[in-house]
Amino acid sequence: MTPTTLPYAENDPRAVRLSARDGTLVGPTAGLAKGYVQVNLVILPEAQANGFLRFCQANPRPCPLLAVTEPGQRGCVALGEDLDIARDVPAYGIYRDGRLAETVHDVAEIWRDDLVTFALGCSFTFEHALALDGLPVRHIDEGRNVPMYNTSVPLTPAGGFGGRLVVSMRPYRAADAIRAIQITTRYPQAHGAPVHFGDPALIGIPDIGTPDYGDAVTIGEDEIPVFWACGVTPQQVLVESAIEFAITHSPGHMLITDIPDSRLALL
Repeated sequence: MTPTTLPYAENDPRAVRLSARDGTLVGPTAGLAKGYVQVNLVILPEAQANGFLRFCQANPRPCPLLAVTEPGQRGCVALGEDLDIARDVPAYGIYRDGRLAETVHDVAEIWRDDLVTFALGCSFTFEHALALDGLPVRHIDEGRNVPMYNTSVPLTPAGGFGGRLVVSMRPYRAADAIRAIQITTRYPQAHGAPVHFGDPALIGIPDIGTPDYGDAVTIGEDEIPVFWACGVTPQQVLVESAIEFAITHSPGHMLITDIPDSRLALL
């Protein structure tokens, strides 16, 4: 179901959250609640939380930390009112022993009192700014999930966590790519400027037409792929770190907050 056919107020962040809560929204959130911050989620037992906090601090580009909850807390006033972390995301991934065990639409039944939630900035946040400047966002225009790729770029190990960078990709003509770099640089808490553009093989991506997460999009002959650090990076890290238990958002299925995009912009 694309944003143009959604049966609710697609630009109202609370309405979008409630639609995920009641099961109406189960697809990606790109293009929804325009003008409001979307966040990636990593939910870990308290025993691993301090280590993951150090990992985020050591890797701010893929893991820009916006909020951390107290153990067991399902609400987060810093992110929004009437917000339920366990039910307001369209799809969650449950990890057990370093493996994605299942994808579900609600984690209330498996919620635990020791779970700590990390809310990380998301590139969907700056897509509204790109669109306002006349730069098309291909996956939104094509009604698809953003393409995301594992790379060979190493992260800084910290707190018992480590792995390789995951990136999202948006194609642009050269002049538009320069403008996209200028715009997204203003949003360091939403991954900021691109980490790479051009030849995907230089960062270990063997086939641009086959994303590791999300959907492939059209890339014109006069366009180059532009890559941003991605909040799916922690999910790859959970696998490489063989974490015993964790919950995340499913790639492209974000928690939408009440925070205006403008609060994350530098200028």
